Amino acid sequence: MECVFGLVGNGFAVVVADTSAVHSILVHKPNEDKILLLDSHKLMGASGEPGDRVQFTEYIQKNMSLYQFRNGIPLTTAAAANFTRGELASALRKNPYHVNILLAGYDKDIGPSLYYLDYIATLHKVDKAAFGYGSYFSLAMMDRHYHSGMSLEEAIDLVDKCITEIRSRLVVAPPNFVIKIVDKDGAREYAWRETIKDAPIPSD
Repeated sequence: MECVFGLVGNGFAVVVADTSAVHSILVHKPNEDKILLLDSHKLMGASGEPGDRVQFTEYIQKNMSLYQFRNGIPLTTAAAANFTRGELASALRKNPYHVNILLAGYDKDIGPSLYYLDYIATLHKVDKAAFGYGSYFSLAMMDRHYHSGMSLEEAIDLVDKCITEIRSRLVVAPPNFVIKIVDKDGAREYAWRETIKDAPIPSD
């Protein structure tokens, strides 16, 4: 029941992912971070088969570091998205990666951007996107409340609305989420949204 979603605001991009590592009906970890920092100004949120997700995202991260080491400049967000798309496409007819990706970044002359990549190497630049069962509800909330030029406070409020809707509507909802942002100051973790425990029943 993975949930990954993101949006672009005024000068920043936000990526949110659940933190549950599951297989079938078993939960292996409640604190799996599915949003990888590719470099100082890029984030990659991924969902899919755990092995493919970890292997592919780390492969992209290391190759971007190698490019920067060799050439002295980092890839732009658009270049990173196209490189990632190329690697997915190359693997598609050999040994495909079952992984879906939201790639967010901030470029000095362009600003924030968000790219949608799925496991069959589809690539789109978007303002908002989501993967997983939670996408049914997060996309509905974003369609209703999202507008271009959102402030960070408005974006986080919308993220909380999406998480609340996923928790209340999804039969097996992930309990915890991690929120990361990228802006002119870099990519970083913003907050965790952990399960709200039931209030104790008052005694008479």
